[in-house]
Amino acid sequence: MTKLTLLSEIAPHKSCTVLAILSDAPGMQRLQEMGILPGTKISVIRRAPMGDPIELEVRGYKLSIRKREAAEISVQPA
Repeated sequence: MTKLTLLSEIAPHKSCTVLAILSDAPGMQRLQEMGILPGTKISVIRRAPMGDPIELEVRGYKLSIRKREAAEISVQPA
């Protein structure tokens, strides 16, 4: 069985591609509306000192999300 990789596990200065959104919570719908969709390339820019929030680059703009939100996004590391 293949281990699922989550966006919350991607290190700063690394990239990945979104495979799936694992939750249908209202906050996750907002992220999809902002462009985090399957097939989207995401770069992790940095994390706050305690790991939350995480700054991402998505479709040419920067976005900060909570670690718990990132844990609901399945990705393929680049």
